[in-house]
Amino acid sequence: MSSPVNVLDLSRPAVRTLHLAWVAFFITFVVWFSHAPLMAHIRSAFDLSNQQLKALLILNVALTIPARIVVGMLVDRFGPRLVFSLLLVCSSFFCWGFAFATSYEMLALFRFLGGFVGAGFVIGIRLIGEWFPARQVGMAQGIYGGWGNFGSAAAAMSLPTLALAYGGDDGWRYAIASTGVVSLCYGVFFYLQARNTPKGSTYFKPKRHGGLEVSTWKDFYLYIAMTLPLYIALAVMSWRLSPANLSLLGQTATYAMYTVLAVLFVFQVSQIWRVNRDHLRAGVPDYDRYAFRQVAALDWAYFVTFGSELAVVSMLPLFFMETFALDAVTAGLLASGFAFMNLVARPSGGYFSDRFGRKKSLSVLIAGLAVGYLVMSLVDSGWWIPAAVAATMACSFFVQAGEGAVFAMVPLVKRRMTGQIAGMVGAYGNVGAVTYLTALTFVDASSFFLIIAGSAALCFFVVQFISEPRGQMQETLPDGTVQLIDLT
Repeated sequence: MSSPVNVLDLSRPAVRTLHLAWVAFFITFVVWFSHAPLMAHIRSAFDLSNQQLKALLILNVALTIPARIVVGMLVDRFGPRLVFSLLLVCSSFFCWGFAFATSYEMLALFRFLGGFVGAGFVIGIRLIGEWFPARQVGMAQGIYGGWGNFGSAAAAMSLPTLALAYGGDDGWRYAIASTGVVSLCYGVFFYLQARNTPKGSTYFKPKRHGGLEVSTWKDFYLYIAMTLPLYIALAVMSWRLSPANLSLLGQTATYAMYTVLAVLFVFQVSQIWRVNRDHLRAGVPDYDRYAFRQVAALDWAYFVTFGSELAVVSMLPLFFMETFALDAVTAGLLASGFAFMNLVARPSGGYFSDRFGRKKSLSVLIAGLAVGYLVMSLVDSGWWIPAAVAATMACSFFVQAGEGAVFAMVPLVKRRMTGQIAGMVGAYGNVGAVTYLTALTFVDASSFFLIIAGSAALCFFVVQFISEPRGQMQETLPDGTVQLIDLT
């Protein structure tokens, strides 16, 4: 029987760690999306075209895909305490570079580098997995993800007012720079207060670095196949910035990006081979095996859940404005309900997983998501506006609860590689956003929602390949002793 997490019980070190973690994640999202509510000021200051603004939005998420993979490796090797602290401190400098940029080229560079802060989410997944038992880890992860994810909404609500308080033509600069100050200070505070594991617990590290260790040759080939969409998404971003679209990159630079991505893919495959060749040839002991299909299914589940959330949040205000002939402020307020659901939906998804089972909960939530987007595809100007908002928020609940259910399972796959698994799953969320937003450029809103609903229906069948975590996970201590970790 699972038990809920009492977030007010600060006498428990685990609860204190949870609060340290979600606040750190919250700050990363404030920094990451600090530019969004101030884009009108930025456009005015630099006299930017719509194409240049779109390019900034793409650059803001471009680096996050590889960053989540890299940060996942780092956190498994060096621990969440050090990596989260360094991420917060380093991100503050990227934030200040953007805030005080003097040209569009500088804006673009620091917006691109600032995307690295979006990888902060991965770090807390490993940290929370270390501090909470399996019967509570789902709800704890949901609180961490849901409350931290609210940072983007908090930035939207607070930074325009802060810019106004600073006043003058540069008020927006000081508002964005202030988030960098908060990030720097909290990075130091986090290092002083956080600990990687409870007292007396072992922080298990991968035996090899450079890629996930897999258990069979079949998993090895599946791992390589699942790596390819990450590079395809980056190639699509490069295409979006090419002369054929936004023209931020020249044709030569675009071809150079394609070449770099191809080389990086070959390099990553070589690293996967280096990490896995010896122990696969020797044979992996039964006690150390895990099924990579678990990771692959969670990748696609997050592709559909978080990927669709990022895409829908980007287009929903305009959808409401055009469908119901509303002004921008009213449309934005109505659309904000989609993001606000994070506060309760993601923890609920984690709790459902703890209480009713991981696979069953994820399956139900993915099915509900598919139905939710199917209903949204039917919304048109003839709908009663409150009914359209209710349909949007109901769909949003299943989307974000599904995200919570995904990461309720991530820490239960293989403890010593939780950071890397979380990094890959998280990166697939960004791949989903790129895919759906690219599709949106070719179809209308109704077809866009139908595409998501159809992909969710396919994902429902993929999720059926997941095995419910049961019994115990086994990890090996440095002295060779096998330690058992409960999965229920």
